[in-house]
Amino acid sequence: MTQENQNPEQENPAAEGSAEASPEVAAVKTPEEEIAELNQKLGELQDHFLRAKAEGENIRRRAVEDVAKAHKFAIESFAEHLVPVTDSLYAALSTDAGDAKAFKEGLEITLKQLLSAFEKGRMTEINPAVGDKFDPHHHQAIASVPSEQEANTVVSVLQRGYTVADRVLRPALVTVSAPK
Repeated sequence: MTQENQNPEQENPAAEGSAEASPEVAAVKTPEEEIAELNQKLGELQDHFLRAKAEGENIRRRAVEDVAKAHKFAIESFAEHLVPVTDSLYAALSTDAGDAKAFKEGLEITLKQLLSAFEKGRMTEINPAVGDKFDPHHHQAIASVPSEQEANTVVSVLQRGYTVADRVLRPALVTVSAPK
């Protein structure tokens, strides 16, 4: 091939290499520049890490405070429902009513207030009827007595039990019928 037939871009391979070499040289960094750039990135990452760590600690601290407040004030709404019951009891004690019937009616009204407060606080009574099947999850058998009833049924309730949100606070104390 003659030089006339060659492509003008291929005419001078040395010139081509030198033209491309200069952008490559600009793109290649010295080790000192790379170290400085990496140190800068390291500093940024350390800063991000410290900020994230501090934020995590703040979240943990706030969560601990929130749990402590929840425990401290969990009974607050229930206590608000009990205040009227206390007011009724103080009012009953301050009167000089000699009428036992009126006093009993006042106590029954106060008991209804108390049971309403229990209901609002999701507290329910466990008061099994005579003849109900003994349930060890809700009843505590104090004694087993001979009876005409079927075995392991409630004969009498000595003390009512209570649940709070389906969790037994205190089981009902009962006597049960003994097997024949």
